[in-house]
Amino acid sequence: MDNGVDAQGKPVLNRSLSRTGVVRFFANLPTCLVGMEACASSEYWARTIESLGHEVRRIHPRYVKAYLLGAKNDANDAAAICEAVQRPNMRFVPHKSPEQTDIQCIHRIRQGSVRSRTALINQIRGLLAEYGIVIRQGVCALRNQLPALITDEGKDLSGIMRRNLASLYESLCFLDGRILEQDKLLKAVAKENEACQRLMQVPGIGIMTATVLLTIAGVASNFKNGREFAAFLGLVPRQNSTGGKTRLLGISKRGDCYIRTLLIHGARAALYRMIAGHTPEHRRNLWAVELAARRGKNKACVALANKTARVVWSMLTQGTQYKHAA
Repeated sequence: MDNGVDAQGKPVLNRSLSRTGVVRFFANLPTCLVGMEACASSEYWARTIESLGHEVRRIHPRYVKAYLLGAKNDANDAAAICEAVQRPNMRFVPHKSPEQTDIQCIHRIRQGSVRSRTALINQIRGLLAEYGIVIRQGVCALRNQLPALITDEGKDLSGIMRRNLASLYESLCFLDGRILEQDKLLKAVAKENEACQRLMQVPGIGIMTATVLLTIAGVASNFKNGREFAAFLGLVPRQNSTGGKTRLLGISKRGDCYIRTLLIHGARAALYRMIAGHTPEHRRNLWAVELAARRGKNKACVALANKTARVVWSMLTQGTQYKHAA
C-alpha cells in the first residue's frame, strides 16, 4: 500500500502496488522522500529506491505504532508511516552497505547454529538421563564421551537407542563444522579490515565483537556522544521518573541484544583479568576493580561494557587508535 502527501501535508496519493510494479512506479515518480518500516527486505528496497534518485528513511515499527489510527490494515499502516516520517524528532534506522549485510549474515548463521547445537546437546543429555547416564555439562564433555557410550556394550542401551545416539552425534559434528566455518569467515574479515584491528586493541573486544560492531559503524556517527551510543545499545539505566523525581532502574536493554551480550561477556573476561592482576594498573582498570569490590562483579561488568561502548563510539567516529588512560 502506498500513501503520499504534498509539502503542505495534503493527501495526493493512495494506491496499492504489487511487488513487480514498485520499481516502475518510483522510476516515474518525481524525486521525493520515501518512508518505510524497517522490516524484512526493507534494506533491499531502500537501496533500489535510492538508486532511482529518491531519499529513503526507514522507521522502526515500534515508532510507527504510535501514529496508527483505527484497526491495523495496509491502508492504515501506510498512513501511519507517512505521518511518522514527517516528524522532526523521529529516529530513523540507518542503511547498511552490502559488506555490512554480509558480516551480519555470518553472525546470524553462527548464532542460529550455536542455538541449534545447544538444543541438541540438551536433548542428548535428557535421553541419556532416562538410562541413568549423566554427563557433566559442557559441549566438550559430551563430544568426548558420547562416542564411547555408543560403542560401550557394558551400558544398558538398546540397539534403537544406540542408532539414534549415533545419528545425533553426526548432527552434533555437522553443527560444530558449520560454526567452525563461520568462525573462519569472521577471522578473515577481521584480518582484512583496518577498523577491526583497531577495535580489537580495546580490552574485552575480540574478533566476534569487533566484526559485529562493523555492522553498526554507520550508526555511531548518528549520535553526538558516546553516552547516546551506549543508550542505543541498552547499556544505560532505565528511567521511571515523574514529578521532578528521578528514579533509575536496571539497564534499559534496548537495541540489539546480540551486540549487548557480546560487549558484556567481553567486559566480564577483561574484568577477571584485571582482578587477577594480569593487566597493567591503568586508571580504567583500577576503576573497574574498585567498582567490582564495591558493587559486585555483575554490575561492574555492565558498567565496563558501557565504558567500552563509549570508547568504541569515539574510535568509529574519529578513526583513532585505542589509548590507555593515564
